[in-house]
Formats: sequence, structure tokens, C-alpha cells
Amino acid sequence: MFVLLRPRSLLVILSAFFLSPFARAETVTTVKSSAITPAEAAKLTPPTAPTASEQPKLAPPAPLVGGLLVPSGQAHLLAATQSGPHELTVLAYHSITDTWAEFGKASFVGELVALRPAPAGFVVETRESSSTASILTRVELTMAKRLLAWPDYLAVGLYLAFVMTVGMAFARETDKNEFFLGGQKIPWWAAGFSLYATGTSAISFMAIPAKSFATNWQYLMQNFIGIFGSIYLAIVIIPLIRRLNITSVYNYLELRFHPVVRTTGSLLIIIFKLVARMGVVLYLPALAISSVTGLGEITSILIMGVVTTVYTIFGGMKAVIWTDMAQVIVMFGGAFLCIFYVVKGVDGGLGGALAIASSNDKMNLFDFRFDFTQPTFWVFILVAIAETIAFPRDQIMVQRCLCTPSAKEAGQSMWMLNALIIPGSLLFFSIGTALYVFYKAHPERLNPLLKTDSIVPHFIASELPSGITGLVIAALFAASMSALNSCMHSIATLASVDFYERFAHKPSHDASLRVAKWAIFFTGLFGTVFALVLTRLSLPSLFDTFLMLTGLLGGGLGGTYALGMFTRRANWQGAMIGTLGSILVTLAVKQWTSLSFLLFTSTAILSCIVLGYAASLFFPAQTQSLRGLTIFKEDASA
Repeated sequence: MFVLLRPRSLLVILSAFFLSPFARAETVTTVKSSAITPAEAAKLTPPTAPTASEQPKLAPPAPLVGGLLVPSGQAHLLAATQSGPHELTVLAYHSITDTWAEFGKASFVGELVALRPAPAGFVVETRESSSTASILTRVELTMAKRLLAWPDYLAVGLYLAFVMTVGMAFARETDKNEFFLGGQKIPWWAAGFSLYATGTSAISFMAIPAKSFATNWQYLMQNFIGIFGSIYLAIVIIPLIRRLNITSVYNYLELRFHPVVRTTGSLLIIIFKLVARMGVVLYLPALAISSVTGLGEITSILIMGVVTTVYTIFGGMKAVIWTDMAQVIVMFGGAFLCIFYVVKGVDGGLGGALAIASSNDKMNLFDFRFDFTQPTFWVFILVAIAETIAFPRDQIMVQRCLCTPSAKEAGQSMWMLNALIIPGSLLFFSIGTALYVFYKAHPERLNPLLKTDSIVPHFIASELPSGITGLVIAALFAASMSALNSCMHSIATLASVDFYERFAHKPSHDASLRVAKWAIFFTGLFGTVFALVLTRLSLPSLFDTFLMLTGLLGGGLGGTYALGMFTRRANWQGAMIGTLGSILVTLAVKQWTSLSFLLFTSTAILSCIVLGYAASLFFPAQTQSLRGLTIFKEDASA
């Protein structure tokens, strides 16, 4: 089924990448000077002056001209010193690493009169001694993108060819159960790898290192605490769902409550994943890659969207799971390569890097302050509880557990997930810490024009040799495509099982399979087109909305499952009232409190449970059997 390379051939290919002669230049930022007119200068909107808390902690290497500081990117302040009678040296202070660096020089004519702030630099006003007219010169930092070399394209091409080959290997699967659940023959360890890949995306590949680069390892505490919730899931919740022999996790809501609850939940999650997740998963990595390389946003989006859609249509769940496993390996490989080259560029190697990180408190993990407005230990405890009881809401994750041969192996897949979460989390947090150490030693290699979230793509493009850059970009593609194929396949499953089979007059297996494949096609098309549209829109407000919707919808639906599994009195009327009421409560908490956004999901789940259970008391108790549908012993399956 798979074409394997001989060890000697594989060694030759890897050697070619590691020893590639196409090395990257050390900088992508230059200083540009150009004469401008007073009218042109008036059109330049100066950045907002830094506040008192944003002032540099470290004194500059020389007196600054006019004491002027110009914010740039997300964590830089630009300044200038007069290094000669007619010369300025442009400096940048980086607030995260607390360092100053020189980025170039700019010459001017006449005597320096004033320095005014401008986007990415300054407007220099000078005057010759024999004249009263001012001369205006714009001095700005500019960024040059690094074009990918042929070894990079080769690495990305080989990866894409591999996943396509895996997808086509399962193209003959025509059975509905095979397409949706892999025939329930997937080994527990492969399902565990797929669970990890599904919960990771290129956003995580970039956002987690960016977070640890800017702060410390405090958010890693959430993963450590979450392990205990995953243990409960592996022992109790996942076996309970697996024993029901369902394909859609929303079928549980019909068995426990009412068909309207199932249909509502399924429809909401389909809309949410189409609008709020798929486009963002495609767009964000494409944006980051294009910002520092010559690979355009549209090209990246089309590559990921088209390839993922094709192999998911042809290969079904088996293709999704086995490509997920390969993608985890590629992701880990790319992450290790990043750390290797970072440590290689630090004096003292690994020991020196650890010493610098430790002395700057970059690996601090626990915060036991009793503060619910910040990411503290107690906040993460509540998040872990919420994520545990709300886990069944996620068709993407649960569907992998349903692919295993038995309830026991479904639980074991969660143990495999736990075994990957800790080293995986440590790996991605370590990248950010390693980058902090590297750029603290080499602040001149930072790009003052980029936001902190672009720190990983910036390092990939400016520091890694050709070939290795391609491998790491392939890892970013892998992270995005694993999240993307999971979205597409889960939406297709819900469209076929929860809607076609539920409402068709005479549903058939063949027609159900066709519906699923067409759903994947249109889902992939919509996600790709939507990501292309995002290239023309403003991202920050969209991403903020995405985070808010995640808490609102995810929490409400999660609370519905909690009502079903952890209570016996809740009925479908109470479940609907609780779900809708939780959205209003969470909106109120967001609007009128300073509670950490991490607690939005917890708030939604708790309010759904309280409101739903209270509302259920005003309606008759449900009379259908609850056998196998709750955690209580009296409802245990025979």
C-alpha cells in the first residue's frame, strides 16, 4: 500500500537537505531614505506615542535624537542617534527581549533641525546654512521577502505527493461504515495520533511558540491539568459513547432528549465550523508564510485547500487518520529542526540556552494567585473541568474514538492522546523559549515591522537553510491540513447522517456515501473560497469573533451533553432552554465583567447546566429508557 524508501536513499535525501548550500541571508530589514514634499509628509499618519509603561527598560547605547520613540510592529520602538555630522543610525528596542539593535544608517543634507515620527520610521527635517527652506527626508525600515529555493519546493512537493498517495490508496472504499468510521478497524494508537493531529493546527504551531516567546510557560499548565480530565474521559465517557454504536455524536442528543435537540446542535456546529474555523485555519498560516517568503497567500490557500479536499473525498476516514499520523510526524520533525537550528546559533549551545531562559524566568509554569481575570492555576482547573464534561460535543474528536474496534480500545486512544500531548506541548513551548534566547543574543536579526505572532515564520524564512525551510513549511502545511481534513470529514458525516438519513424518504447506503462526498467537495470549496475572501478583509476583528463564538457555541452545546450524561431529570425542553440561555449569560459575562476569556466556555457550560436543569423541573420527566446514556449505575449497559 505504501511505497517505502530504502534507508540509503532516505539518508541521501536527508543529507541533501541538511547540507544544502543555499543558505539564508541573516537580515531581511533595510533602511531606506527618500526625499518627500511637505504635502507628502502631512499625509503620513504618525503611530501613537508609547505610554509610560511601554518605555524602554534598558538605556539606549547612545543619546537618542529628540528622545523620539516610534512604535513599530508589536513589540518594537524605533529611535535614531546622530552618528555623524550628516548621518543617522536607526535603532530598535525590543520590549520582549529588552535589547537594542542597530538596523542601518541614513545620510542627510545640511543641519539637522527636527525628527518627527512616521510609519516604520521618521521624517527628518534639515536645513542648509545658506538657506531658510527646510529639506524633508523620509527614513523608513523596509522588509524584503525571501524567495524559496528549489530544495524548499522539493520538500513541500514530496510531502504533498505523499498525502495524495495515501488518500488515493483508500480510493476504492465504497462502504458507508468504511468511509465514515474506517470500518471500526482503526488501531487505538493510530486513532490517538489522529486525535492529537486534529487538536493541533498551524495556528497552534505559530501561536504557542509566539506565546512562550512573549511570556513564559504558564499556558502549558492548562495541558498538564487537562491530562487528569482526559483520564476520566478515557475511563468513563468515551467507552459510554462507543458502546452506543453511533456515527454522529449528535445522535446521542436524540437518544437522550429529542430529535430537535440533535438537529439544532448538528446544524449549529456545521455553520460554526464552516464560517468560523475552516477559512481561518487556511488563511492564518498562509498569511504568516507569505509575510516572510515569496510564497503567496493565494498559492498557499489553494495548495492546502485543493489537496486536502481531494484526498479526503477519495480516501474517507482511513485516509484522514493515516495522513494525520504522518502529519504529526512531519510536525514534530519540523519543530525539532527549528529547535536544533536555534540552539546551534546560541553561544554555549543547549546549556547556554537553558541558562539564559532560566535567568529570565521564561520557563515559569505555575501561578497560584487567586485571580480569575488572569491565566492562573485556578482558571485552568475550571477550564479542565469544562473541557472534560463538554468533550462529547466535538464530532471531530469523538469520531476518531468511534473508529476503534471496541469501547476498550476507544478509551485506549485517549491514553495515546495523553502520551502525545505532554511531549508535543513541551516541544512547541520550547520553540518559543529557544527563539527568545536566540533573539536576545541576536536582536539585530529580528524584524521590527512584524508582529510577535510572526516570530516562527520569520525565523523559518530568515535563518534556516534552503531545504530545511521547505521541510518546516511542509510541517506548517501538515498542521493546517490535519485540522482541515477533520473539519471537512466531520461536516460531511453530519450532513449525511444527521440530515440526509434522518429526513430522506428512502435513504440508502450508496446515496448516503454520495451525499458525504459531495459535502466534502462543497465544504472544501467553501472553506478555500472563504479563506481567499479573508485575504481582502481585516483579520483581527474576525479572529476575535472566532474566539468568542468558540466559547459561546462550544460551551452551550457542551452543557447540553453534560445535562444528558450527568443528570437523570433533565429533559429536552430544559436542554434547549439551557443551551440558548447559556449564550445570553456568556455574552453578559463578556460585556460586563473582567473575567478571563479562558472562562467563557466554563461559564457557558455551568449556566447551561443550571438553567437547563432548573427549566426541566417545569416540564414532565422523560419516560424513555436511559440505559447506556448516563454515567449512573442504574443506567449502565447490560
